[in-house]
Amino acid sequence: MKKLFFILSLFVSLFAMADSPLRIGVSGVAHGHLWNLINAMHRGDFIIVGVAEENDDFRAHNNLVGRLPKEKFYASLSEMLDKEKPEVVVDYGSILHHMTTVEACAPRGIHVMVEKPLATTYKQAHRMEALAKKYGIKIMTNYETTWYATNHHVKALADRGQLGRVHRIEVYDGHQGPKEIGCDRMFLSWLTDPTENGGGAVIDFGCYGVNLATWLLGGQKPKSVYAILQQNKPQVYPKVDDDATIILEYEGCTVQVMGSWCWPMNRKDMYVYGSRGYAYQRNGNRMQLLVDGRQGREFNAPRLLPPYDDSYRYLKALVRGEIAEQPSDLSALENNVLVVRILEAAIRSAKTGKAVKL
Repeated sequence: MKKLFFILSLFVSLFAMADSPLRIGVSGVAHGHLWNLINAMHRGDFIIVGVAEENDDFRAHNNLVGRLPKEKFYASLSEMLDKEKPEVVVDYGSILHHMTTVEACAPRGIHVMVEKPLATTYKQAHRMEALAKKYGIKIMTNYETTWYATNHHVKALADRGQLGRVHRIEVYDGHQGPKEIGCDRMFLSWLTDPTENGGGAVIDFGCYGVNLATWLLGGQKPKSVYAILQQNKPQVYPKVDDDATIILEYEGCTVQVMGSWCWPMNRKDMYVYGSRGYAYQRNGNRMQLLVDGRQGREFNAPRLLPPYDDSYRYLKALVRGEIAEQPSDLSALENNVLVVRILEAAIRSAKTGKAVKL
């Protein structure tokens, strides 16, 4: 009887834990994507238990101020972690800042979600991967395009062979430029810095296409990476590139990634070409197909089901053990370590004018 009572109690406790809000700590507030977290605060599937930001000005003037009690803001990440004990930390600092967050969280057994890309250098990414394995934590990289229903429908079509053998992928990402679209001073303070961001458009928008290609091609490593980086607006972005073209050579497939701060419009679209036809992913919902010579009308892709439709729902399910992740998945650590390696090779290629063999 006692054994049955213990099993029932354990089951109830596990169920309550799975259903309870995810305890999230915030590391850094200088990333413009912080609004994604703020916009989801009302849902109740997570709570923000603390915010760490070492910059006094940024800590006093950010969009979480007024939404959380004053005592929840800390100058020290370590102090916030030890006092508030979050399950997960989401990093909204610079890309360079991700390393600092993982180094603090990993030994404490705290999972981490970072905004794309994972790191500024392959050395950092490799170190983060080693820490995750040593301490058994999850490190998730968040991309807006991960939650696009169209991208998942394109992959399903390709995996089922409906496009034939995929031999070319073209990915377009970017906008008119971070200053041109009105990014705030905190965001710009690091986004246009080659140390804090790792580069300009090549990092900011090149990462999307590399991440998608790695996923679509099952985690394959490209044979070579060739890139052209331009400074079309040196008076606006004197320290970094503002336009990037990356060509990835795979066995039987060529991928062209075009990330730019010089597009005349916002875009995150993709073409996937196969021997039978192609899929055009226009945005998160709308797409078009041509298969066996028949052009279809534009349509809405099937909606993604929770928790695969949202970064915070996915994060909660991942760290609570409700879902499993494959190494090539869009948010997975292995995928994103390779993304950083490819981006680093692209920067090296642009400097030398030669393809870099991986």
